[in-house]
Amino acid sequence: MKNLLFLFGLCLILAGCARNEAQWRPGQPLAREKLVVAVIHISDPLNESSGYAFEHDRGIQGMLEKIGLKDEQIIRKINVSDANPMVVENALRDCIALGAHIIFATSYGYMETCEKLAEEFPHVIFAHATGSRYNDTNFTNYFGRVYQARYLSGIAAGLKTESNMIGYVAAMDKSNSEVSGGINAFALGVESVNPGAVIHVRVTHSWFDPPGETNAARELLALGCDVITQHCDTPNPQLEAERARKWSIGYNSDMSREAPGAVIGSVVWNWGEYYTWLVQSVINGSFTTAPYFGGLREGIVDFTPLSALAAPDTAEAVAAARMRIESGAFNVFDGALETNDGRIIGEPGTTLPDALITGGMDWYYRNVRER
Repeated sequence: MKNLLFLFGLCLILAGCARNEAQWRPGQPLAREKLVVAVIHISDPLNESSGYAFEHDRGIQGMLEKIGLKDEQIIRKINVSDANPMVVENALRDCIALGAHIIFATSYGYMETCEKLAEEFPHVIFAHATGSRYNDTNFTNYFGRVYQARYLSGIAAGLKTESNMIGYVAAMDKSNSEVSGGINAFALGVESVNPGAVIHVRVTHSWFDPPGETNAARELLALGCDVITQHCDTPNPQLEAERARKWSIGYNSDMSREAPGAVIGSVVWNWGEYYTWLVQSVINGSFTTAPYFGGLREGIVDFTPLSALAAPDTAEAVAAARMRIESGAFNVFDGALETNDGRIIGEPGTTLPDALITGGMDWYYRNVRER
């Protein structure tokens, strides 16, 4: 019986591959009504009201409406752990068997498996969020200059703190540039308005660990932090800040919905901007694998309007910094930057390149402390 099921599954995959292979290749136009789009989530966005997967799925839904796709043209795979490559591969192969032309893989840990299957299935586009790898035919990656919005949120946190101790719940340690880049940009924003404040980082070592995120926030609050922010998937740190009657900065989604008594503002992703752009490029035949990396100006990242909890004059300070960033006059990681272990990164009159920010930032800025 197991052999029969295996053969049946193999036939489905081969049939789906043959159908796509005979009709279409990335870079060729594809009729909108024939397009099948798949998305792989690390959690279940349909059971969430904010957070990382929720915001990705909201972007997929927005793309569906803007492009005019039908619900049946979207395949969703949920709760696909990026800690198990076989689970990831099975989810990707299922999407291919169902005829997917594009697969959006939304977690960092999916990268190696996407790279492997992209070589095996050249007629399927693999688009990987937050990664760094791509090829010249059917494998691309997408992310954004979230450090720009992080800097703005640091201004809000630095003006709000009364203890000069700010907590940061981080999914990964400083060896991961995505996380450390956000922490450092936030720290620079804090320092620009409050040179005496210190950012305390607590690492969970997981992209999605609700209990771990809760515990990390509790530890930071117990330490004396009165503003909590995060780079993790759930609003649990914001909820803990609210329970402790402290303040917070949300991430991924506008988390004031969950913790209105704590959230000053949220660093948010507008993934629909990218999903609409890429799907449209597939339809009109202009698709390329050049990585996507937008910022505040492109609208893929943002810092939400401030709540009434913000300190006086915060809106003006944030607006002024936003104008400088969007105009190109200020790039956040400008000049010579001192690390928390005494090194100097960068030089006066220069700015760090995006490649270093996203792939080589294995240090913390001078006002950051590791817990």
